[in-house]
Amino acid sequence: MEAALGMSYAGKRALVCMKHVGLNVAADPFINSAVTGANGGLVYAVADDPSMHSSQNEQDTRYYGKFAMIPVLEPANQQEAYDMAYYGFELSEKFKVPVILRLTTRLAHSRAGVVRSKVLNQNELKLPGNPLQFILLPNMARKSYKHLIELQKDFENEAKESRFNILMEGETREFGIIACGLGYNYLIENFQEHKSPYPVLKICQYPVPVDLIRELLKKVNNKILVIEEGYPLVEEMLRGYLDEGPEIHGRMDGYLPRAGELNPDLVGRALGMPGKKLNMVPDFIANRPPALCKGCSHIDTFLALNEAIAGFGEGRVFSDIGCYTLGAYPPYNAIYTCVDMGASVTMAKGAADAGLVPAVTVIGDSTFTHSGITGLLDAVNEKSPITVIISDNSTTAMTGGQKSAATGRLSDICRGVGVEPEHIKTILPLKKYHKENAKIIREELEYEGVSVVISQRECIQTATKKKK
Repeated sequence: MEAALGMSYAGKRALVCMKHVGLNVAADPFINSAVTGANGGLVYAVADDPSMHSSQNEQDTRYYGKFAMIPVLEPANQQEAYDMAYYGFELSEKFKVPVILRLTTRLAHSRAGVVRSKVLNQNELKLPGNPLQFILLPNMARKSYKHLIELQKDFENEAKESRFNILMEGETREFGIIACGLGYNYLIENFQEHKSPYPVLKICQYPVPVDLIRELLKKVNNKILVIEEGYPLVEEMLRGYLDEGPEIHGRMDGYLPRAGELNPDLVGRALGMPGKKLNMVPDFIANRPPALCKGCSHIDTFLALNEAIAGFGEGRVFSDIGCYTLGAYPPYNAIYTCVDMGASVTMAKGAADAGLVPAVTVIGDSTFTHSGITGLLDAVNEKSPITVIISDNSTTAMTGGQKSAATGRLSDICRGVGVEPEHIKTILPLKKYHKENAKIIREELEYEGVSVVISQRECIQTATKKKK
């Protein structure tokens, strides 16, 4: 976030790509009116994850846009994803607010040829005209917030006039359809020539274009089906608390599943069609859960930990986000938590402070430098009896093998935080050192203070690539 703001503060354009893990950087309505600086644009490209293929919730970023009171763009296809990124910068630079580009799993995992737009030059470096706009003391924040509220009518008008929000005629008045983002593609795949017989309002730019919804209602018999990937944002808004308006159907009343990713078959059934079964998985294909790579250093780390902790009781190992989270699966069954980056250390500390001793953390080297150091410092300050196992594979393996920030410096960092040097141990996770490693871990589990065991061996994937 800081880097992105640095670019936009200087009047440049910044596209911030974020996985679906919690968009809190854009969700402060008090800063949004000033955040993009002099003439720069700031677009957040966020990949939401319906069905939780690799996330811990189905979080819908449109709610963050509504909360932050900023425009949200939701493409229905690959071309729109490209066009909306381009348009998002125009929108951001026009109103001096961030813009969210909301993708979902199926679109993010697809590819297609796109027609490119004119390549623009980077904006000239320029400081903002108001040098105080990033000093958000209450007096200044109130002014920014008031300005943001004043912009809402402009955002609503932009959505009403947007080329991405389209009201289409239909041959029947039986009911109308509101199809949001990728939901529009799921809809038209059920019809020949991709043309719906029902009136359709395609919504791909927010705030929700209320006037266009009113126009849709004039074309139908007071009945609407809402197709939207993620949470029932639009459906919920149309129903309201009293739910006494038009007959609204969607994810809240069972026409579409409340949870999980949509597809054309589910939409077809909601329309009362037999369904084309476009997404059937053949019976002979077996489910294969994710697993640690053969030769992974985490395997030997977990085997040593399991032997060392045997006899102390279950529920004592708090883990983190990374490849090593797969240690929760058989045959290891070695960890009990995975919440967010850095939570392994703080949860182990809380458990130890509550009397669950020993309490163990398993955290990767990248995650440790990302958000585990502060928890370790807290444990040192309060002398919490925890053992932190840093599974150091010298890379950021889960996201492609990027360089790890702490390679070669983990021991120094732990000493600098205040861990006693004699309780910072390094082990080599290999089968031939199993007994020795288990003995070292057990000794640190028995120590009534903060200890760190660095299990250090390079990721098998990056090591293999080096040989090639």
